[in-house]
Amino acid sequence: MVTDLQAVLDDLDGRHATHLDELARYVAIPSVSAENRGVREAAAHIRGRAEAWGFSSALLETAGQPAVLLRGPDAGAGAPRLLIYGHYDVQPTGAADAWRFEPFQATVHEGRIYGRGTGDNKGQHLSHLLAMESWIRLHGSLPCNVTVLLDGEEEVGSPHLADLARRHRDLLACDLVVWSDGPLHESGRATVNFGVRGIVQFELIARGANTDLHSGNWGGVARNPAWELVHLLASMKDDRGQITIDGLTEGLVPPGAAERRALDALPVDPAQLAALGIDALDEPAERPFYDRLTAYPTLTISRFETGASGADRTVIPALARAVCDVRLVDPMTVQGTFARIAEHVRRHAPRVACNQRASMEPSRTSLDSVYVEPIRRALRLVHGEDPYLMPALGGSLPDYVFTKILGVPSIGVPFANADEANHAPNENLAVDCYRSAPKVAAALLAELAAARAG
Repeated sequence: MVTDLQAVLDDLDGRHATHLDELARYVAIPSVSAENRGVREAAAHIRGRAEAWGFSSALLETAGQPAVLLRGPDAGAGAPRLLIYGHYDVQPTGAADAWRFEPFQATVHEGRIYGRGTGDNKGQHLSHLLAMESWIRLHGSLPCNVTVLLDGEEEVGSPHLADLARRHRDLLACDLVVWSDGPLHESGRATVNFGVRGIVQFELIARGANTDLHSGNWGGVARNPAWELVHLLASMKDDRGQITIDGLTEGLVPPGAAERRALDALPVDPAQLAALGIDALDEPAERPFYDRLTAYPTLTISRFETGASGADRTVIPALARAVCDVRLVDPMTVQGTFARIAEHVRRHAPRVACNQRASMEPSRTSLDSVYVEPIRRALRLVHGEDPYLMPALGGSLPDYVFTKILGVPSIGVPFANADEANHAPNENLAVDCYRSAPKVAAALLAELAAARAG
């Protein structure tokens, strides 16, 4: 197996220019799910390329955009069953004049490949496919039984992925899910991610009179919905940073021994905080940096607006609106969290409407998983150093579909640079990252197979 892997690694090194061409062709298809643009074209493209490389393919229809299912050659009953998850849809480009280069044209400049989808997520899952293409071409088979699931709706919250997984449980049967999305650590070191936080977004609306009123003529008479929201929001979190919504944080499980070691090993870069203008951390002040991002829920006010418009007018607004979100950590649930938020609003401000918006469940895989060491060995082989272990990402991905519906461990192995600017103008993937990513993907197959054989 070692000799087989080295041949693949050498082959991948020699085919980097071809791999750049493959990414350019993929990025040129504007598969923007939020705009229902180019998604099926991208699905057809990647299915055609995968079939040429020795995969079978199918299009799995949903109530929205379809998913692509790819399956590699049969590696035998004793080989590990690996499911690789990625997404072929991309974010809208936003303002065209904010881009240095055409967003749907892969442009190599100063060590970066610019273009929408380069890092998020076409370049990352394509790296897995290119690694397997080399295995199949050189050796006629793969070390593992591999299924690849490419989501067509990740950038709009994967609203139909859970239903797809329930309907096609047999097609997605596996021992382990690996996803490559998001960035490496800010230091440039590789990371292994063991879960994600979930999210419940909600909207609060307070109404006053049926029109904005002059604050001199009506101040002290008409109720001010902005103050109503201010008091309600203040009742949800105290000045020590603790969320005060009854029951919201009940049942939280503190980091275990392995998670504690992993969190304590993660470095914090004060220069990055300074560059962002962060001169003090949010309360509680004593809470460790990475515990804040992985082990605790957060409550964020992301938008606050009133009905007043135009210049700074002296009015009592007719309406005040706030958009907030809670980031969930396992074992919190979307349903339970929103129920507690809604009850808090009913008790403290019964006139305020509380509406649930976007949501996603959290997910968690144990750091004691038997798959940790093979993945660590693969990354060490390519990068020459151990990766950082991240108990969870601060953001949200549909990882719960695998851990809670399929019931299997799910581990993230990101390939993109920390400053990939995903979702923003000038999204990019570092050339060095794109060169090393297929090698990690190839080594991962070999190490998982060796661990099963051993």
